[in-house]
Amino acid sequence: MTNASLSQSLLTWYDRHARRLPWRVAPEDRISGEVPDPYRIWLSEVMLQQTTVAAVKDYFETFTKTWPRVEDLAAADEEDVMKAWAGLGYYSRARNLKKCAETIARDHAGRFPETEEALLALPGIGPYTAAAIATIAFDRHAAVVDGNVERVLSRLRRIETPLPAAKTDIRREMAELTPEERPGDFAQAVMDLGATICTPKRPACGLCPWMGACSVQNSSLAETLPRKAPKKEKPTRFGAAFVAVDGSSGSVLLRRRPPRGLLGGMTEVPGTEWSETFDPSTAVEAAPFQGAWQVCAGEVRHTFTHFHLRLQVYRAETRMNAAESVDGAWWSPPDTLAEEALPTVMRKVLAVALD
Repeated sequence: MTNASLSQSLLTWYDRHARRLPWRVAPEDRISGEVPDPYRIWLSEVMLQQTTVAAVKDYFETFTKTWPRVEDLAAADEEDVMKAWAGLGYYSRARNLKKCAETIARDHAGRFPETEEALLALPGIGPYTAAAIATIAFDRHAAVVDGNVERVLSRLRRIETPLPAAKTDIRREMAELTPEERPGDFAQAVMDLGATICTPKRPACGLCPWMGACSVQNSSLAETLPRKAPKKEKPTRFGAAFVAVDGSSGSVLLRRRPPRGLLGGMTEVPGTEWSETFDPSTAVEAAPFQGAWQVCAGEVRHTFTHFHLRLQVYRAETRMNAAESVDGAWWSPPDTLAEEALPTVMRKVLAVALD
């Protein structure tokens, strides 16, 4: 099959089987003249980085109801944005989201640039996101390559070079397959094919519109592609977290992490540094104030991109004035604790301490 016939067969399949997603304009609606909203496309693509569609949907609905336009997000308080993002992970995305919205509102009169080059100049937008916005929102011809696309095309063309070295070949194939007409729908069609038919395990080759052209259809080789270079073993870091609870109100002592670095700008309970050489016998010496700190049953385990983390949790019931020496800290009442900008690892800590 030629590239043109492959593209057309997939678009025909997409017109019938496209996933219904809250940020997407369905094929029939596009035919009727509805145009994708670049703000919603941008927001969804940033949220979907390293995250599943199922995990993103509720966050997307919250963001678009709270800040329906990019100007609304630009004018929002950063702390509110971080609170709305809490639990979604990779928190530098949220900080860059706010910066990008401010740049678009200030420098582009609230309108997203339409080209990859102009989009790449915006905070937090890399090559993939720029291509996705340009193609899906503005129907610009660009090669959009995410994990689903890598899997589909490595199988279609039998690209056995391990990732990330294979990315160049995959991007070239995607560029050649992407048609001049409906490039945005085509990009979403390949993503949908990977998400629903050409899945990592047990791909449904019999239902695939590209079955006749696929180099590894119905073979055991399919599940081995795309190949990946061996991952380095993640180190494990250790530390302690201190949960101070006011004895009369049940409020919990919180503080904000530095704006840069891991979990930058997020809320946390006081704790030690996280390191591979942490000595648990000296943990209480690092407590935010002197008190009757008791170790809690149960260790918090969490995995970040580059390391595993194990935290011992300590709890002390005290009075609010006991923590006056803790710079920048505040007491969060029980009824508003869930609304704080707490990353998942800190929610795990609180679950252990407050159970």
